[in-house]
Amino acid sequence: MTQKVTTQPNTADRAPGAGSSEEHVIDDLLAANRGYAEDFRDPGMDARPVRRVAIVACMDARLDLHAALGLELGDCHTIRNAGGVVTDDIIRSLTISQRALGTRSVALIHHTGCGLLNLTEDFRHELEMEVGQRPSWAVECFKDLDQDVRQSMVRVRTSPFLLHTDDVRGFVFDVTTGLLREIDPPATP
Repeated sequence: MTQKVTTQPNTADRAPGAGSSEEHVIDDLLAANRGYAEDFRDPGMDARPVRRVAIVACMDARLDLHAALGLELGDCHTIRNAGGVVTDDIIRSLTISQRALGTRSVALIHHTGCGLLNLTEDFRHELEMEVGQRPSWAVECFKDLDQDVRQSMVRVRTSPFLLHTDDVRGFVFDVTTGLLREIDPPATP
């Protein structure tokens, strides 16, 4: 099977909406998908990740997890949210990943320069004042990347829903160097 290689313009040279209006970005995505589908061939893969790993990471657009970790299509489950924080929905996805689809390892990846470092829970209050309804979710902001990674490790390791909690490791991705720095797990009491 031959893979079609496409090049992307340097995002540093691209202003928001450059080359197309922001209102039409989804149309641009659909056009790109049509081109992709022209040469697409079903790889015949199972939904179970080959490497039996689930990666929880921030949704930040600067993180190309497959490239940074040497992963190929089908190698892992990738679960992303703002901050890469382990929330109830992350536990839900990890539970399905492990119990229904066979993953055994969990990598948690936060990153330098994360937007949640600059937010506070006042964000929820501001939203409530603006729209007239309090969000049912927490912002889950943090001031210390390493500590938040440790908290996420604890949330995964102590979840009663997860079968495999022995191989849970946490990292901080440096957006300026591309390197991962492993975070020591929290001390067990």
